[in-house]
Amino acid sequence: MEWWWQLLLGLGTVMPIWAGDKLLNVCMKAKPHKREPSPEDQLYEECMPWKDNACCTANTSWEAHLDVSLLYSFSLVHCGLMMPDCQKHFIQAVCFYECSPNLGPWIQLVVGLSGQGERILDAPLCHEDCEQWWADCHTSYTCQSNWYGSWDWSRGKSRCPARAACHPFPYYFPTPTDLCEKIWSNSFKASPEYRNSGRCLQKWFEPARGNPNVAVARLFASPAPSWELSSTLMAFSLSLPVLF
Repeated sequence: MEWWWQLLLGLGTVMPIWAGDKLLNVCMKAKPHKREPSPEDQLYEECMPWKDNACCTANTSWEAHLDVSLLYSFSLVHCGLMMPDCQKHFIQAVCFYECSPNLGPWIQLVVGLSGQGERILDAPLCHEDCEQWWADCHTSYTCQSNWYGSWDWSRGKSRCPARAACHPFPYYFPTPTDLCEKIWSNSFKASPEYRNSGRCLQKWFEPARGNPNVAVARLFASPAPSWELSSTLMAFSLSLPVLF
């Protein structure tokens, strides 16, 4: 039985190293992210909070502010003009996605027809972020709940699919949680935690106050607490005798 005891000891030394720094201060392997974060003094408007350390370029930050983004050819005006307060949330979300170097714990590998890439999954947005986003989009219109879904691209930009009717946002997103989690196919998760709790991400922040998401990423990248690891190892060890 020497082999399984060596494995058990190995788990105790390897598991805490598995995440850590490798998930911190990183950029997604996705177009048009930079290979690694660095200062960008000329970031545009809503992307400015990340100017000290960004995964986006100045050009990307400008494109994020267009009604029809050159980044993805996606049109925010697919159901007519979007209310300014609502549109601001989407611009901030795109800046967050493109510029933040603090999304490492939620980066997932994606394999598609064009090859491998990365996306984020279940990044926990703070309670206020989801609530305010939903409230400010009440009077804007869209035609489907999953914007990663099928669109009509026949004219080079996203248009509503046939028989997909435009309705106010609450029709497709009855709650703030629905909006945060469904809009981009679970890229975000609606967290019950509030800003300044250190346990959720802000999709925008005041640059002068520093980036609160640095500490949040560090928390989620940290190994499991020692008691949790001990419980896992104990459960594993107790299950081993059945193998003999």
